[in-house]
Amino acid sequence: MAQRFLEPIAALSDNYVWLLHDGRHAVVVDPAEAAPVRAALAARGLKLAALLVTHHHADHTGGVPDLRAEYDVPVYGPAAEDIACLTQRLREGETVEVPELGLKLAVWEIPGHTRGHLAYVGEDFVFCGDTLFSAGCGRLFEGTPAQMYASLQRLAALPEATRVCCAHEYTLANLRFAAVVEPDNAERLAHQRRCEAKRTAGEPTLPSMIGLERAFNPFLRVHTPTVAAALARQYGHCPDDPVERFRLLRQWKDGFRG
Repeated sequence: MAQRFLEPIAALSDNYVWLLHDGRHAVVVDPAEAAPVRAALAARGLKLAALLVTHHHADHTGGVPDLRAEYDVPVYGPAAEDIACLTQRLREGETVEVPELGLKLAVWEIPGHTRGHLAYVGEDFVFCGDTLFSAGCGRLFEGTPAQMYASLQRLAALPEATRVCCAHEYTLANLRFAAVVEPDNAERLAHQRRCEAKRTAGEPTLPSMIGLERAFNPFLRVHTPTVAAALARQYGHCPDDPVERFRLLRQWKDGFRG
């Protein structure tokens, strides 16, 4: 099997468009705008084979119409959301196949951020859009806390070495909140230092890895004593129900100005 390369392309103010390629053909995920994608394909001499979309927000779909018109490739996305230019509407349990790359991706429905949000799961990577971020998770614009909690737990159960390909450079801001929740988490502190060095050098902090996220992402750790204690400090109590813990933690993060 040919070697594949996974690269984040910066777009808009803090988005990443994911480029998966083998040196000849490429898949592009969540094209926020067309110009950076077009430039990346040209610079690497790649032929676009498919576009993947995780959810309907404009900062994930803005480049789709122009790219679809220019390259005439299949566009995959959630059947449960209204997204223009999709050629293949996907639901839980289906598979995306890109023969040009010998690629098969499992389709998961991971609602919470939006009602029909999808993840595309590969052998050692996952395109998770705005559901799971490094050290954080997406806001609940359409889904419920129970849906988002279940989606995050499902992603957290992936193998430790799975690369987390999320769609925004939110890592340092998320780590500042994680530091308030678990100030003594040594793995969080080490990762924060690594990420600060990367951003100083102008490099992305992504992809992360599932194993790392389990170690310091508070939204994957609501069952731990340290996160429970933090919730008790913040709210005066900590519920036993993990979904309610998650709801309170997300509420706390929504108002956090760190």
